[in-house]
Order: sequence, then structure tokens, then C-alpha cells
Amino acid sequence: MIASASLRIGSLEMLAALVFVTAIAARPRRDPAFTVARDAPLRAHLRVVELGAARAFEATAPFEIGRAEACALVLRDPEVSRRHARLEPDRGTLFLRDLQSSNGTFLNGRRVTSTIEVRTGDEIDVGATRIIVEDVQPWM
Repeated sequence: MIASASLRIGSLEMLAALVFVTAIAARPRRDPAFTVARDAPLRAHLRVVELGAARAFEATAPFEIGRAEACALVLRDPEVSRRHARLEPDRGTLFLRDLQSSNGTFLNGRRVTSTIEVRTGDEIDVGATRIIVEDVQPWM
């Protein structure tokens, strides 16, 4: 009886070790070049319509939008939070994220509740300001 119990415990340990080794071996390997490409900055060309005037804006993402002077795109709109939204790259795609702003961030008329992809032609509304995405390119 004792030999049978120790055999079962040994078998369970061996099974756990095999599962662990299999899980480690099955993990996708990260290529350093892939990691760099994933986080490579993107150049965003935007048209900002704020307080009745339009202006062009160009910046390398990631960057923040808000009233704070530390933001890359500084807006004077009183309905915009100090740190309102963020545009950030991931794998060659531009994404928009609301930074818990008071009045919310909207993409094409829909409230942004999680990080969402932004494409050429999309319209981002922050406060009473509209930001039109004219082009997104890899930054070099």
C-alpha cells in the first residue's frame, strides 16, 4: 500500500513537471526586431478644429492631448481636461485612449471606453474640439 501511494505522488509530480516544461517550450519567442517594430513611433498628421478655427498639427505618437502645457497637442478648449486623451502606436497601428477625462473622448461619435484603433479619416472629439486624422505614417 505504501509503495502504491508513493508511486502516485511521483506520477503526479512527473505530470506537473511535464506540463510546466511543455508550457515553457510552447511560449512564443520574442524577436528583438519584432519588439522594436511593435513599439516603433508613428507620425500622425491631424487637422484640429478648435474654437471656430482650424489648424494643422503633426506629431510623433505616442503623445497626449489636453490643456496641460506638457501635452504635445495643447488645446485651449475649456471642456478639455488637462490630460484628456493619448494617441499611441502598437505594431504599426495608431490607438486612442481616454485618460479618464471629465467629459469623455469620442471617436466617430462613439464614446471611447477602452483603447481603440484610429484610422485615416477618423474624427476624434474632445470637449468641443474636433480632431480629424488626415494621415498616419511610420516615423523614420
